[in-house]
Amino acid sequence: MKVLNFGSLNIDYVYPVDHIIVPGETEPTGEVKENCGGKGLNQSIALSKAGVKVFHAGLVGEEGQLLIDKCIENNVDASFIKKIPGRSGHTIIQVDKEGQNSILLFGGANRQFTKEYIDEVLSNFGEGDLLILQNEVNLLDHIIDSAYEKKLKIVLNPSPYDKALEKCDLKKISLFLLNEIEGEQISGEKEPEKILSVLAEKYPNAEIVLTLGSEGSVYKYKDEEYKQGIYKVKAVDTTAAGDTFTGYFISGMIEGKDIPVCLDMAAKASSIAVTRHGATDSIPLKEEVEKI
Repeated sequence: MKVLNFGSLNIDYVYPVDHIIVPGETEPTGEVKENCGGKGLNQSIALSKAGVKVFHAGLVGEEGQLLIDKCIENNVDASFIKKIPGRSGHTIIQVDKEGQNSILLFGGANRQFTKEYIDEVLSNFGEGDLLILQNEVNLLDHIIDSAYEKKLKIVLNPSPYDKALEKCDLKKISLFLLNEIEGEQISGEKEPEKILSVLAEKYPNAEIVLTLGSEGSVYKYKDEEYKQGIYKVKAVDTTAAGDTFTGYFISGMIEGKDIPVCLDMAAKASSIAVTRHGATDSIPLKEEVEKI
């Protein structure tokens, strides 16, 4: 089985602040850090650090060589990444003294996918392979439809949620990994149990992992349901916590581990990530996670 992540690659401009600013407010910051990120890149690196060989497909702009280099540095296969004219995707991130963040996202090259590029990449994969997706790229509906026709197993993190997802046939998804905000946006419900119930009814053949912040996470598939608490730590930056969780959970499933073990490993990994600054650089190695 081959693993393909068709996802975003961003340059993150991170500004430490006392508090997340509100409309009309100006707040000085003493520094800016330039990091590599993007939900796609974060998840690929999390998978790689968890021991999974992963191919990353995506587009970067003229200044995006550092994103390709970051993949190679972390043993992510970057042979399907292409450089195009224009700017790479980037983010403006505020991180407050409690480690919470606020993110402004510019799509850039991540929004320049073509059907020809997608089909070219997918021609290298087939039945039984695993495709991982997020919603920071364009033509997500075409990627899902084409991958489903080729009988790939599709994992979707529907973040950030927008109307583009409404064009996608989500019945073709094998595994959803989403937080309670995205869960509410898809289901129309706020309570975790109701979110899970609606999603299970709408997508009965999909496994669902719902993350709940300080309340941990829940897995549901048909009559199976498992809950996982968090590992309490002092957070300094939560930017890549969810992507770290996603990567480690998927890696556990690939290895054939029981679901409670997958959830526990993912919780441990994300608890380490939030104690470190940055996105890709905050993701722990598998050996670090196994020590907890």
